[in-house]
Parts: sequence; structure tokens; C-alpha cells
Amino acid sequence: MVKSGEFWMDKPTSDYLQLLIARDEALEAGHFRGEGALTLTPGVNLGEHGRYMPPETESGGANLRRIHSRGLEAIDAYVDHPFEQALAYFLFAALQRFYFDGNKRTGRSMMNGLLMSHGIDAISVPAARRLDFNTKMVDFYRTRDATEMFAFLRSCHPDVDPSTSG
Repeated sequence: MVKSGEFWMDKPTSDYLQLLIARDEALEAGHFRGEGALTLTPGVNLGEHGRYMPPETESGGANLRRIHSRGLEAIDAYVDHPFEQALAYFLFAALQRFYFDGNKRTGRSMMNGLLMSHGIDAISVPAARRLDFNTKMVDFYRTRDATEMFAFLRSCHPDVDPSTSG
């Protein structure tokens, strides 16, 4: 999609990527929660910290489409650099949980699509840093403070010297 110039930061692109990512595991794949037959709201288990509940699933999914549209507008209006826009989108998508499953993977795919569309290398979280990623994501869900996740994701970028990052 990036190579052919067909990658966009929009819902159809996200839906397409989510379908590819979660088609064999999500309750419903390829569309936001509520746009299909199911209207349950799946939370995120935060271990000893309880559970994070995203916006409610409403029949038809209009609330999630509205949240997504307003989030894209805010990222575009208030975040200047594509690198930060990409990270902000990933965290926004992970927090809102637009889909029944595959939200972080879809958000990372959208993040990396935006990065590569601007000639910036993609970000990959090394397997050796998975526990750190998960711990920081739990903190993000609990506090809604993206500072640590921004620093973590930046430290995973291939242009960053790992000996100087957290």
C-alpha cells in the first residue's frame, strides 16, 4: 500500500489491515465494534491493576467512527511531525480499541504505514523488549499518559542507538 501510494490514515485502510491481521481470531474482523452483529464491549486485562474499558460498543458503531474521525483530526491539527503523529495514532488506536481484537497490531501497522509514507523507517518492538512494552502499555491504559510509551517506541526505532535509550 505504501509502495503503490495507496496507504491513507483513514478508517478504510485501518479496517483492511485489521481484517488481514485478525480475520482468524477476532469475533468480527474488518470493521469497528458495533458495525456488525455484536455489541459487547471487550476490556483489556491489566493484571493486578484491574481492567481497562474502552468506549462502549454501540449498535451501528457511529460512536466509534466519530471518535476515530475526531482523533485523526486532532492528531493532524495538534501534532506537527509525522513521526509523532504515527506514535500518537498507535496509542490512540490501542486506547480506543476500535476492533474486537488486533487493535495494537493494527495500530502499529497504521503507525508504520504513516512512517514509511514519509520516508521514515518502520518501528519494530524487539522480542527481548516485549515485557517492557507490555508493562508500559499497562501504565498507559491506567494513566492515559503517553510520555513513557512515546519514549519506548522512539527507542525501538532503527535510527536510535540502543545504548543511549531506555
